[in-house]
Amino acid sequence: MPATTRNDTPVAIEGGGVEMRKQEIGGDMDVAFAKFPKGTDMAPPLKGLPDDMCQCPHWGYLLKGRLKMRTKHGDDIYEAGQAFYWAPGHAPEALEDCEYVDFSPTKEFNEVIDHIKAQMG
Repeated sequence: MPATTRNDTPVAIEGGGVEMRKQEIGGDMDVAFAKFPKGTDMAPPLKGLPDDMCQCPHWGYLLKGRLKMRTKHGDDIYEAGQAFYWAPGHAPEALEDCEYVDFSPTKEFNEVIDHIKAQMG
């Protein structure tokens, strides 16, 4: 069965202290290792997607920090030590320096990553 470490996973997005590493892990699923410094707001690079939010579902674990997840139904706060499911239609904001690992469908995640890269130039 496939496995990877953070250091062995290729960087997909990098800049301004943000680092997103991702790799297909099998079964049309990706694993991602993310770092967002305090104050990172992903809403601007998500603009232009449906509802201006990430439309990919994610299952994961917050390793460090606090993160606010904005949805059209309101905000949720996640803290280090929590496992999570983020349904399609969300935009994260780091309330503290954050690190997490998540698992997402490859096709949907690639669409979001490609959009973010285009927004970042």
